[in-house]
Amino acid sequence: MSDLFSIKNKVALVTGGSRGIGLMIARGFVEAGAKVYVSSRKKDVCEQVASELARVGSCIPLPADCGTLAGCDGLGRALAEREKALHILVNNAGANWGAPLLEYPDAAWDKVLALNVKAVFHLTRACLPLLKAAATPGDPARVVNIGSIDGLHVPVLETYAYSASKAAVHHLSRTLAVRLAPDNITVNAVAPGPFESKMMHETLERFRDAIVGSCPLGRIGEPEDMAGVAIYLASRAGAYVTGAVIPVDGGITARG
Repeated sequence: MSDLFSIKNKVALVTGGSRGIGLMIARGFVEAGAKVYVSSRKKDVCEQVASELARVGSCIPLPADCGTLAGCDGLGRALAEREKALHILVNNAGANWGAPLLEYPDAAWDKVLALNVKAVFHLTRACLPLLKAAATPGDPARVVNIGSIDGLHVPVLETYAYSASKAAVHHLSRTLAVRLAPDNITVNAVAPGPFESKMMHETLERFRDAIVGSCPLGRIGEPEDMAGVAIYLASRAGAYVTGAVIPVDGGITARG
């Protein structure tokens, strides 16, 4: 039982790992003893974050643009040049776009769906050989997709493509979970509520009191809250969980 939540020496790839939710997960994995590859579009930022995390564990930068098929395939190849197996894939890279209904541009749908949905599919497929190489019946390889509570309820803000994309991530996760179960690969989605991040910064600046007031636990999420659920899903403790969408929101969606 002492190793139930251990991910020591596992190899993980976290996209969008240079900030926000991705950085919270990457830092948690590094501190828990995993070998973590962080990926983001900006090479200099990716390298800076990896350098900081490498002070407490094993962290390697692997910059890529996951908003394109070529970028996802290239990231899969780059990882395969360095590792023989991948135990944990965290599909976190994402984008948001807010605008009034009558002004909402078609470009928002293209950008948001490409990164939030298509990249989850493309990168998971690109990493399949490495995931299969890491998988065993008792300790499956893990895919953790980052959705959102905005894919579970109707958001207050006009982020049409974002909320639709996150609902798609949740259902794609279920579909992949069933398809990949015979390969001993679990696929789950995490649906974060409000956390301190660049994407949430403006929303929290404007509506912090209202958001905290709507949360049964009465607070904004902390990095440990996000790292904790990711470590659970990646460890032996989460080996029999697949096809789940787990809200990490202090009870906001439970309140409805």
